[in-house]
Order: sequence, then C-alpha cells, then structure tokens
Amino acid sequence: MEGEKIVSIKEYSNEEVDDDGRIKRTGNVLTATTHVITVVVGAGVLALAWAIAQLGWIAGITIMITFSSISIYTYNLIADCYRYPDPVNGLTVGYTITSSTSMVAIKKVICFHKNGHGAYCKFSNNPYIIGFGIVQIFLSQIPNFHKLTLISIIAAISSFGYALIGSGLSLVAVISGKGEPTSWSGVKVGPGLSREEKVWKILTALGNIALACTYSTVVYDIMDTLKSYPPESKQMKKANVLGIITMTTLFLLCASLGYAAFGDHTPGNILTGFGFYEPFWLVSLGNVCIIIHMVGAYQVLAQPLFRIVEMGANMKWPRSSFINKEYANKICSFSFNINMFRLIWRTIFVIMATVMAMAMPFFNEFLSLLGAFGFWPLVIFFPIQMHISQKQINRFSLKWCVLQLLSFVCFMISACAGIGAIHGICKNITKYKLFMYKQ
Repeated sequence: MEGEKIVSIKEYSNEEVDDDGRIKRTGNVLTATTHVITVVVGAGVLALAWAIAQLGWIAGITIMITFSSISIYTYNLIADCYRYPDPVNGLTVGYTITSSTSMVAIKKVICFHKNGHGAYCKFSNNPYIIGFGIVQIFLSQIPNFHKLTLISIIAAISSFGYALIGSGLSLVAVISGKGEPTSWSGVKVGPGLSREEKVWKILTALGNIALACTYSTVVYDIMDTLKSYPPESKQMKKANVLGIITMTTLFLLCASLGYAAFGDHTPGNILTGFGFYEPFWLVSLGNVCIIIHMVGAYQVLAQPLFRIVEMGANMKWPRSSFINKEYANKICSFSFNINMFRLIWRTIFVIMATVMAMAMPFFNEFLSLLGAFGFWPLVIFFPIQMHISQKQINRFSLKWCVLQLLSFVCFMISACAGIGAIHGICKNITKYKLFMYKQ
C-alpha cells in the first residue's frame, strides 16, 4: 500500500526517506493530536450527560477522570513500544447510527418548529443510514491513513462545534432557571425506575464512558504518520496528553451542563433526544456538525482495518494484478488511482456496516457494547502485557502485581458494562420490527 510500502534506499534520495527506509513522513504532535480528538470526541460525547445522570455527580465525574487518566498511562505504554528501542468494524456501525440519528433530528426539529412540540414527527432512519453509507463507499477509496489529515482536521473542528453548542444550550437553560434538580447519586429509584433497572442503566453508563476514552484501534496508524525525529514515541506521548486533556475537558463540560439542565430526564443524546427544540436553527447546526464529524471519524477508524486486510492480501498473493495493480484515472484536472480489490472489498465492508446499523439502531446500548468490548482488551490488557514484556518486569513483583490488579479491575468494569448493554439491546429488540425503527 502507498505510504506503508518499505522502499529501497536506492529508489529515493536521502531527503525522501526516513531513517527506517520508508517514504518520509511529515506528521507531528499537532496532526497526531488532531487525529486523537477526531476519534475520541466522537459518537459517545453527547451520551455522557445521560451517563452522569445514571451515576450521579460523584461517581460520574470520578469515573470519567479515572478512565481518562488510565488512558493516558496505557497509551503512553503503547507509544514506548513503537519502534522499540527508539532509532474495528464495530465503531463504524456506531458512527453510522449516530450520523443517521442526527439527520433525522434535523428533520424532526424543523417539523416541531413548524407544527408545534406535540406534533407527530417520527421518521425512519433507514434512508439516512443508506445515504451515509453511500458517502462512505466513495470516501473509503482514499488509499490510506496518511491521506486523511485534512478530513481529520475538519472533523475535529466540527466536534468542538457540536460539543460547544450542546454545552451552550444546556448552560442557557441552567442560567435561565429552567434546569432540573440533580442528585449526587443520579436518577432516583421510584415509581418510574426500579432498583434493578437502575443497576442496568449504571452498567450501560459505564460502557458509554469507556467507549468515549477509546482510540486504541488507530494509535499505531497515527504514529505511522509521524516524522522520525524527534522519536515517534515522544511525539505521541505529547499528543496523548494534549488529546485526552482536551477530550476530558469537553466531556466534563457536555456531561455536567447536560445533567444540570435535564436532571433525571436527561436524554440519551442532548442534541438528538429533544431536550432542546429552540432555537431550531442552532439545534440543527449542532446536528450538522455531528454529521460532518461522523463522516471523517468513520474513515479514521476504518482505514487501519482496510490496511490490515490489504497488506495481508498483498503478502498472500503478491503477483495478483486484481489485488495489487493500480489503474490511473483522470476526471478534468482530478487524478486518482483505482484498485479493483480495494474498490470491491471496501464497498462490501461499508455495506455490511450500513446493514448492521439499520438492523440495530439503539444509540446508548450499542455504544456501551462497543465500549465494553474495546476498553479492556485494547486500552488496558495488551498495552500492559507489552510493557511487562518490553521492560522484563519480574512476575509477582510489586509493579507486576499493581499492573495486573489494574487490568483485572478494568476487566470487571468492561464485563459488567457488556452485560448491561446486552440487556438493554435485548429489551429494545422486543419493541420494534427489524429494519422498521423510527425515531
């Protein structure tokens, strides 16, 4: 693949290659931070107010800061393992659901504005999911992760847009005296919420927060874009800190203000759950920002998987023209290459993700399930095991025991969140017909 190919020094001058023999990379701390923000300030940020509402002020904020701190530590362990010594299918489904939900929300907010808040304004997600999938089929032909910097920058900017719009609307509600009562322990058990259901919602909330801290599937690809000096590990550590601090600040802002505005009635998504109806144009603009972000974030998440599959195919069938040949094309002044294997397999991948999103459009529960499946193995277990192996930490030493305890605690959190998410999905499945969901 272009950008991943190991080149011979004879083919390029010294100015064109890095010290590892690959074509010179130009990424830096700023571009890496942008990629991190694009991924982490994604599908889950607007669900965090709902998560805080289930957990309450103390537990919600504590867990959010704890997960972020753990993430900085483990992602820095990953950075140390890159070029040592120094010289996900599922998330794309989540982004498809999020984007279609925002498209429907724009249509609904206009409907409510014209016909009143009590009007029947329910629409099928399916046309919007299909439309998003068609856009991704075209964008998925971008050859590799290295070509995504511009898309990632636009997506990162849009993530600030909808986060600040959601936070701003919540702040206005609180200042104007329209905020709802909140609690240190979250939504109260009562006539509308049994103790058992409260526990299930807490588990789902844990999964939502875990997902919000995850970008492990792209961290290696981000490091592959970094120039070789200063060492990639040092640049990535700075990007981890900057990206996660930015992420945590936005998360706490959205979650805290959203919960303060809605209290026990906090919707699963503060912009698409219709806590806000007016000003309708601002709510719509926030959802437009979500859609733009999801378009870019989808590619940032999908490209690493594309690379793995295509590199594997290249190694298995190195002489196959179907897999390896690039066909040059030009439309007006726009030049591009078409590879038949890339065209067909990536199109199939997008179609599968689109169909899955149409079949299971449960926002909070699906995000929680993704967070549960990804947080422990990718963010905790593998980085810790790589660090233990790299540093040759003695078995049953104090540091070894502390790292294993951290891994075990995070495993239990992921397992509980996964159980809660599956319970929520099973409960929702009984309420609607397959592919017939309306919101």
